[in-house]
Amino acid sequence: MSLTPPEKDRPELQKIIDGMIDSGFTGVAIRVHDERDPWSGSAGLCKLDETAKPPTDGHIRIGSNTKTFAATAVLLLVAEGTIDLDAPAADYLPDLALDRRITVRMLLQHTSGIFNFTGEYYEDGTFALGIAATTAGREWVDNRFHTYRPEELVRLALSKPARFEPGTDWSYSNTNYVLIRLLIEGVTGNSLADEMERLILKPLGLTGTSLPETETGLAEPHAHGYYRYEEEAGQETTVDVTRQNPSWISTGGDMISTTHDLHTFISALTGGKLLSAPLLAEMFRPHPKAGYGLGVFVQDIGPDGGQVITHNGGMAGHAALMYSTLDGTRTLTAALNYVDDASMSMAQAFQQATQALVREVFGDREASTATTSPSPADV
Repeated sequence: MSLTPPEKDRPELQKIIDGMIDSGFTGVAIRVHDERDPWSGSAGLCKLDETAKPPTDGHIRIGSNTKTFAATAVLLLVAEGTIDLDAPAADYLPDLALDRRITVRMLLQHTSGIFNFTGEYYEDGTFALGIAATTAGREWVDNRFHTYRPEELVRLALSKPARFEPGTDWSYSNTNYVLIRLLIEGVTGNSLADEMERLILKPLGLTGTSLPETETGLAEPHAHGYYRYEEEAGQETTVDVTRQNPSWISTGGDMISTTHDLHTFISALTGGKLLSAPLLAEMFRPHPKAGYGLGVFVQDIGPDGGQVITHNGGMAGHAALMYSTLDGTRTLTAALNYVDDASMSMAQAFQQATQALVREVFGDREASTATTSPSPADV
């Protein structure tokens, strides 16, 4: 399907993404499907020091949107009778000595209390280290081609004190979704990539979406992502980190997709083409603290009670947006590139940009983005 030229039809959207470049993003590509013709546009640079714009449907590391795919796969296995949402996760993962109070549902909803292996932020402002993730500066850069096994990430997290008793609170933890990966592989006997292909990618024809596991590259076309760190002498160095081994984040945020595939996926999900109505109701029932369902945020967009289903996520110079109305008739998907750093300096710009886009696309001028939705450094 050909999309309308941005200059012709949606100058208001083009203005917003041009402003995103002014706020510090290196490249932006968005796609909107609504009652008007589908539209896509881009701004900025595909690669620093060159002049080409980002492709409107290039490949992007989608960060924590991976969690929505993984949660959908679990619910499809629930529909097949393979998994019980309220069974102890330990029943499916007997070798990990999990607290038997932790259910599959708690993993999907981030209510398990398990330590976040990429590092844990506490209410008092302290930070507990996990692996050398993107908060680690040069250490992450130097280590970005290292292969981590999912079990290694989980065992590190389980060696740390739990954040709270299972089911008593909410806290975003990438560990929950690495456990989901191991659970899916354990109950099916297949790799997560194979199960994702069987359950979601092939039925929806998502040919631009993949689970790279330890593969370091991105298929063409794609824009580039960057990371900035400070040398000992105080000098800043910027590195192209488009190529990296995503096993450091695993199912917390390792998938690759395109704006077109993200639209196809989220519109099919919210439109009831993947899950039954009862399972969608389970998925979209939000936790009161964070508005988080099972692998999705359920976000209010105005005083009229309208809502969107979203996740978003960032992953070392790459980020993706994914929004849909509850019926799948209006969607916003985007691929963002930027210069990441340990101080998460792009987090505020990320929140402001998504707020502006949601207001414009979903129509309520009082809209606000969920403060708990992942910023670029949160994956």
